[in-house]
Amino acid sequence: MKVKNYITKVRSQFKSSAYYMFWGAATFVVVAGQIYVGTGYRQMSKSLDAWFDKTISIMIQKRLMQQPPRQTGPYEDNRMPVIQ
Repeated sequence: MKVKNYITKVRSQFKSSAYYMFWGAATFVVVAGQIYVGTGYRQMSKSLDAWFDKTISIMIQKRLMQQPPRQTGPYEDNRMPVIQ
C-alpha cells in the first residue's frame, strides 16, 4: 500500500508541476509577444511621424512659393493716416 501511495503522490506532484510550468511558459510567451508588438508599434509610429513631418514641411514650402507677393499699401502697418 505504501508503494502505491508513493507512486500516486509522485504522479500528482508531477502533474501539478507540469501544470504550473505550462501556465508559466504560456504567460511568459504572451508577455513577450505583447512587448514585441508594442516595440514594433512604437517604431512604426516614429517612422510615420517623421514621414508626416517631412511631407507637411514640403507642402508648406510649396504653398509659400506659390503665394503671390504681398501688396504693400499706405495702411500696411495699421496706423491712422495723417490728414494734411
